[in-house]
Amino acid sequence: MPQHAPDVRRSADQVAAWLEGMNCPQVDVVAEDGQPAVLAHFPAPDGQPTICLYAHHDVQPVGDLGAWTSSPFEAVERGGRLYGRGTSDDKGGVLAHLAALQAFDGKPPVGVKLFIEGEEEIGSPSLGRILDRHRDRLAADAFVIADANNQETGLPTFTTTLRGIVDCVIEVRTLASGVHSGGFGGVVPDALTCLARVLATLHDDEGNVAVEGLVRTPGPDLDYPDDRLAKETGLLPGVRQIGHGPAVERLWTAPAIGVLAIDAPRVADAVNLVIPSARAKVSLRLAPGDDAARAMAALTAHLESHVPWGAQVTVTDGESGQPGVISTSGPIFEAARAAAKEAWGREPVFAGIGGSIPMVAEFQQQFPGATILVTAVADPDCHMHGVDESLDLADWRKAALSEVLLMDRLSR
Repeated sequence: MPQHAPDVRRSADQVAAWLEGMNCPQVDVVAEDGQPAVLAHFPAPDGQPTICLYAHHDVQPVGDLGAWTSSPFEAVERGGRLYGRGTSDDKGGVLAHLAALQAFDGKPPVGVKLFIEGEEEIGSPSLGRILDRHRDRLAADAFVIADANNQETGLPTFTTTLRGIVDCVIEVRTLASGVHSGGFGGVVPDALTCLARVLATLHDDEGNVAVEGLVRTPGPDLDYPDDRLAKETGLLPGVRQIGHGPAVERLWTAPAIGVLAIDAPRVADAVNLVIPSARAKVSLRLAPGDDAARAMAALTAHLESHVPWGAQVTVTDGESGQPGVISTSGPIFEAARAAAKEAWGREPVFAGIGGSIPMVAEFQQQFPGATILVTAVADPDCHMHGVDESLDLADWRKAALSEVLLMDRLSR
């Protein structure tokens, strides 16, 4: 929200101040025609590798303020969890990085760069410019992206697949202007009905995505019980899941389509009128191995070809982000795996996430020789983006300890 731009700037300045308090030799707040990000660098001791720690300090709006148990911007501890907007997504990730550095009194045994972004929640529109203009300041042997989810509370999880995203706005027009429904209803089509009919073609009767040409791949060998999914989503009694196949496949390695919004008259403002135009925003999550541009073309072609009764249609492209597949091989990944096992006392698992982290594909493209580690401080009960967002403090401490142990292992 534009009115909160000063708050985002204060957040960036606070992160920079904490790093300066650790005597970090290079700290800058940069904004490449976007929201402010923090770039910092602790130079590597002779012969040591460099890792780049990523998280983001921007957050989602709070929604219904009255629904929160405590103020969303006052951190409150209850029952071993820390409540507040951004605790799990992703200020918890920011502070895990800072805690790991603090464990070394600001003198880590390896080189450390930090990239604390300020606009991840709006799709990272200036990320490409930051990477282009500050590439040397971000280059590293490994990137630790603390912005995913642990599969369970107390279970360290490395994310190895991410879905991509494209969205668009479809506008349907049938009349130059609205006409009386009593005079012309039954002869000319209303645009809202046309829109509803075309949106209904995006899924088959079982809820599978019906757009042709999209990629779907097998999911990992992990169980996601139906009762857990129902609890975590708040699925209402009698409402069935949609689609075919294992839950982890439908969640992580198959496409998903949702209608995010519709512009049409409100019920409170309804009049007896044949609606001349209506539009909707459609979001497509695409599977690992797919391509954002190709998927957008497939979605556009489907929408344009399924509008009924000759109605005019315009499809306008929106946000786009590539899916990602992350390698689990190499000495740095093995060091991270061993560090997580030591910190958590459990063998980590590999999982996917249904969401998108655009910088993963960007980092892979810009730094093809680097190891990518997508880690987490969030858990299934964190309610990220929702009311009463929270963070399990025991898991947060283990996440920070994992980074301490990783730096120690890499230095040896």
